[in-house]
Amino acid sequence: MPRSLSRRSFLGRAAGASVALGATRALAADTVAAKPAPLTKPVSEWPLWDNRDETALLDVLRSGKWGRTSGGARVREFEAAWAQRMKAKYCVATSSGTTALLTAMGALNIGPGDEVIMPPYTFVATFNAITASFALPVFADTDAATFQIDPAKMAEAITPATKLLLPVHIAGSPADLDSIGALAKARGITLLEDACQAPLAEWRGQPVGTVGLGGCFSFQASKNLTSGEGGAILTNDETFANFCYDFHTPGGAKKSVSRGRGANYRLTEFQAALLSAQMTRLEEQAKTRDANAAHLSGLLRQIPGIAPAALPAGSTRSAWHLYMFRYDATKFAGLSRAKFLQALAKEGVAASSGYTALNTTAHVRALADNPHYQRIYGKETMARYVERNQCPVNDRLVEEAVWLSQTKLLMSRDEMARIAGAVASVQKRAGDLART
Repeated sequence: MPRSLSRRSFLGRAAGASVALGATRALAADTVAAKPAPLTKPVSEWPLWDNRDETALLDVLRSGKWGRTSGGARVREFEAAWAQRMKAKYCVATSSGTTALLTAMGALNIGPGDEVIMPPYTFVATFNAITASFALPVFADTDAATFQIDPAKMAEAITPATKLLLPVHIAGSPADLDSIGALAKARGITLLEDACQAPLAEWRGQPVGTVGLGGCFSFQASKNLTSGEGGAILTNDETFANFCYDFHTPGGAKKSVSRGRGANYRLTEFQAALLSAQMTRLEEQAKTRDANAAHLSGLLRQIPGIAPAALPAGSTRSAWHLYMFRYDATKFAGLSRAKFLQALAKEGVAASSGYTALNTTAHVRALADNPHYQRIYGKETMARYVERNQCPVNDRLVEEAVWLSQTKLLMSRDEMARIAGAVASVQKRAGDLART
């Protein structure tokens, strides 16, 4: 970090006009303002890129300033731009969504003896971020209609040891932040949002990641905003932002505060420049996903046995990182989901079955036998760990779920009709397909 920059200016108050202007310096001004160049790859592929991304990367290469501590400005500029776009005061960019979670956990001083409540319908990184601090992940069951964590089950899971509520905005759609926020306030427990799949998603018009104390984002290769790897933490709390910065850089930062813990989780100048370029098309892509998701849902709801994931009442925008629906085999002549997916593939529609039940995986179950956890929480507590984390609603959901990737929603409206038509075609032939 250049000596002339204070910690506060580094983290940035992104609402300032000068900071916002600085965020676009990663690209030539005429390139940013110009009409987007033709995409170099079809929308069925990901990531998408053009001359803006190439110019941004080459500018960093030629500058010789490739890292946050080498005197470059790209990371700071991206932090300011992302904070401003998501209506947050502070942003700390990290090397991945996982390290964003790890940094936030370190900043909150989550550690041995603490319990963190999380959903079972999520990627394993959420779980790993908790166990990296030797805290205890506690699973709260899913609401099947939305695929999101059930606030009522979160409330039931709280104990005196609960230190953090960690909902995940799965597939880019917000969890019920009204209920979870009220729960956090009533119980005096910190709310941190795992928004790794949810750039631009909103709850009652407010971007996710800013409803609780903070939110963590991922810019991994499949994400809607991507630099291959990368992440960020957003917050409106200056003290929390300072702790996050200290932890990720790797502790003992000048003019900063510290928990006595740290790591090196910095974003590179290359990644930041690429993210700034990707941001120039992010809103346009988001609008395309919004329109196509709404159209596709309208078509699929007309097909018996297909239930698109519902959005909680307060959700005013999904990021649509995934398009998810539940498949009821009884409405398809008993055709198994596996055969349904195979039939869709033959129709030219690639889909997947999504997550398995995380809380029942060998990886999670192994925690019960971990000697460090037995020492911290007691053998009796860990012997009951698997039983404590039963999630029957989620168990059913993982047998019914079907996913389409976000790239499907960047295609034409005609393609949405073709997808729905393929589902309807499979239903008409379901009896014959079930017998094969």
